[in-house]
Amino acid sequence: MVDTLILDLLDPEEARTPPMAMKDYSDEASGSAGQSRWAPAPDQLPDDLAELMGPTNGTVVLPLHLAWSGLRAFDLGDEKLLLGMYRMVLLNGRREDYTRYLDAAQLIAHWPILRKMLGRGVRTAWENRFAQLRPAAAA
Repeated sequence: MVDTLILDLLDPEEARTPPMAMKDYSDEASGSAGQSRWAPAPDQLPDDLAELMGPTNGTVVLPLHLAWSGLRAFDLGDEKLLLGMYRMVLLNGRREDYTRYLDAAQLIAHWPILRKMLGRGVRTAWENRFAQLRPAAAA
């Protein structure tokens, strides 16, 4: 009886599709085939890396909208903590977060490691906008 109720709710075409067959909705959801839904919107990225004037030393405490789980205070003298903070800001931030918490020189210096810590959409968005961040072979 339960099977009958479930099948009655499904579109007849969907009922014929095996349960493991999944449709790829990624192009429809993002609006364009080339942009990841996880990538920052182009208007959220700074126009120039020079706009990134965040701190270069001391301890930074990120707001909850950037670091909602776990560590929120980052000693920028500790490279692992700096990389963790930059990753959080790059993944969860917006334009005002980028300019407040990221420093251009630090971002460029640590990008070869950071780019491996980011998803393809975020990495590609930043590298497409800023030639300084592209790998040497691609630049």
